[in-house]
Amino acid sequence: MTQDSAIARNVAPLAAALVMATVFLFLPQVLNDGDTYWHMATGEWILAHVRVPDRDVFSYTQAGRPWVAHEWLSEALMALAARLAGWAGVTALFAIAMGGAAWMLVRRLSLRLGGLTLITTTVLALACMSGSLLARPHLFMLPMLIAWTIEMLTARDEHRAPRLWFALLMILWANLHGSWVFGLVVAGAFGLEALAEPNADKLKVLRGWGLFGLVSLVCAAITPHGPAALLFPFQVTSMAVLPHITEWRAEDFSHVSTFAMVLLATLFVCLGRGVKVPTVRLLLLLTLLLMGLQHIRHQLVLAAIAPLLLAGPLAEALGHEPARPKPSRALLAGFGMACVLLLGARLALPLQRVDGLNSPVTALDSVPAELRTQPVLNGYGLGGYLIYKGVKPFIDGRADMYGDAFSKRYFQAVEPDPVALRKLLADYRVAWTIFTPDDPVVALLDQDPAWRRIHADPYAVVHRRVN
Repeated sequence: MTQDSAIARNVAPLAAALVMATVFLFLPQVLNDGDTYWHMATGEWILAHVRVPDRDVFSYTQAGRPWVAHEWLSEALMALAARLAGWAGVTALFAIAMGGAAWMLVRRLSLRLGGLTLITTTVLALACMSGSLLARPHLFMLPMLIAWTIEMLTARDEHRAPRLWFALLMILWANLHGSWVFGLVVAGAFGLEALAEPNADKLKVLRGWGLFGLVSLVCAAITPHGPAALLFPFQVTSMAVLPHITEWRAEDFSHVSTFAMVLLATLFVCLGRGVKVPTVRLLLLLTLLLMGLQHIRHQLVLAAIAPLLLAGPLAEALGHEPARPKPSRALLAGFGMACVLLLGARLALPLQRVDGLNSPVTALDSVPAELRTQPVLNGYGLGGYLIYKGVKPFIDGRADMYGDAFSKRYFQAVEPDPVALRKLLADYRVAWTIFTPDDPVVALLDQDPAWRRIHADPYAVVHRRVN
């Protein structure tokens, strides 16, 4: 192993952790998601009532309807961080989660890869994650998924079943985010690989991996919602309304995206260097790729797992030798000091929410207090902010609760369909509306004499019914 390779293996994991932590601490775009607001509001409700809500307490269109807060633990953590240090505390919470995930990922890669290959793989993996870097519960999935996959890889390397106690991680994972199902898929794939291994003791493999899978499934059901929570991920992915939601849309190759560039670079290296991936791992990789192409939100899962699956085959193709990096005490001390300085700087600097994407601060402030209490028709991405500010929205990001029929009617009306829009406004006795300026429904409301603009800025337009 060359000196340059050794330096890269020692430095890359710590550098990756610092980069991801810095992004979350200081890049405003990580808060540009309307769902962050309703997650915060849910967490605050949980802390205030010391229980998990089982009914809708936020909207006026679905008030009292059964609703399961599947990400309750993430939401409670977000609200607790906000109580302790405001929005700076929220960004610090996610910075710790993302920094830890990046360190685990690159630390594992550094065992097989070094030098420029390790650096390039790290950059591509983190770049592929960039589109999903938003302060929402789905990011707590990343350290869970990476730690889980590393345990499966280690078990296979040592020709054993995963450690049974590791299945307990599922309890935490299932209460943080519904992505726990990916853990079972990964475990199942590696279990199948172990079973298919030549000269494997089939009974021993079935007993070890089977028991681990069963315990993992039982642990995933240990939530406030019980075994019914096991069906939630499948219920969401089967909804017909998903194409209307940006993160659930398919990857669009009509323009060059970060994901497209990373995918092409990976294919270029793997095909050019003759990288050979074991059959079961290749099937898992292709399955994740298909999901990433079908739904943008699954690209984060692909970015986390693909490098771990490809590291070994890539190292063999390029002639990299395995190594066990040992960062010096000075390097670790410098890393620790940098972490303290970054967190200190973030907590020392006030972080206030101002007008921005899905944050119509000025627009909502312009709405008279008495009007805010009346029925509103809002843009899908603005519902979270309304909830956060105590206004009951027409709709928000909880598509699973609103259901296909209601959501389909809403999207049809605001696309807009003039007839469907008028009926929707009448049926729910809507008194005011708030949409982003580029929402097509804004122009229709401008042309309707029954509605008058009372506020407009680059982030939101507000109309009020005048007759």
